[in-house]
Amino acid sequence: MSNAYLIYCRAGFEKEATAELQHFATINHWQGYVKSKADSAYVLFCGEDLPTTGQQAPQWRDLVFARQLLFLKHHEPLKLNAEDRISPLLAACDGMFYQDVVFEGADTNDGKSLAGFFKSFAPAFNAVLKKRTLLRKKAEQRLHLFFLDSTTVYVGYSQINNSSPWPMGVPRLRFPKDAPSRSTLKLEEAFHYYLNAESQANWLREGMTGVDLGAAPGGWTWQLVDRGLQVTAIDNGPMDKALMQSGQVEHLRVDGFKYRPERPVTWLVCDMIESPARVAQTIASWIADGDAQKAIFNLKLPMKKRFEELQHCQDLMDDILSASGVGYRLAFKQLYHDREEVTGYLYKL
Repeated sequence: MSNAYLIYCRAGFEKEATAELQHFATINHWQGYVKSKADSAYVLFCGEDLPTTGQQAPQWRDLVFARQLLFLKHHEPLKLNAEDRISPLLAACDGMFYQDVVFEGADTNDGKSLAGFFKSFAPAFNAVLKKRTLLRKKAEQRLHLFFLDSTTVYVGYSQINNSSPWPMGVPRLRFPKDAPSRSTLKLEEAFHYYLNAESQANWLREGMTGVDLGAAPGGWTWQLVDRGLQVTAIDNGPMDKALMQSGQVEHLRVDGFKYRPERPVTWLVCDMIESPARVAQTIASWIADGDAQKAIFNLKLPMKKRFEELQHCQDLMDDILSASGVGYRLAFKQLYHDREEVTGYLYKL
């Protein structure tokens, strides 16, 4: 039976999302093909009897460029009659039970223009689902209606334990008024993505220490300070004055690639605009040498062959860490607040 995977991605990164899907298709022996369009902010992998569970099924957290992962029962979108959208949508739900329903459009100008339609249509459709008792709190999937326009929609579902909890895979974060730069949201999103509430409470608290490579003016340092950490900020540029008055920051104007702390720190964070391979090697060396327990860092990807460059950086890090003999976990994700970059998380076991 024909089915498909649908992933949302950052507009302009469809080629990278496609390359990644094809990479996993080869590994997992998926039989199918990719459908994508430049700047559409989504990619389809279409096939026959594609796995939706088990080890061969795609895992949202393994897909670096996927904001969200949906499973579709059909390759093609459903065409709706404006006079009755609900009946064919109910038929497409196919008797499954869902925890809730999400109305979505692509993260593009066209997709955003559907907000008014969703506001008017969502209450009516939700009411019908509830009346037919298709919404169940203990259901293991979430219904997604991904509209291309008000009468064209992909009907799919996500698995609660294998998907982003946020609509469109986009967390709604507010810019802290005291933060020195908007880059602070990248680290805040990374904390929410990589650490659950319990891990944040255990690993981001008073008494812990951090180093921020390429810190100025202090967007990432602010996130650590706000959580009570003592931070060494490494950058030749000036730091935010108000941040320095916190008493929790030591600013050193030294080379971020050469600096090492006198004592191991809890966290290493890095948002330097440098060669991704050089940053990757630096981060891996810190963990391999025991200078930090955990690291969150960004790799600024080139304009071409970005997926290949990411694989190269991961291989470099794996080589350094494996040679050191330390146990570790390494993961990457292109977060919503990232641009031409991906965010990595590395920690020692």
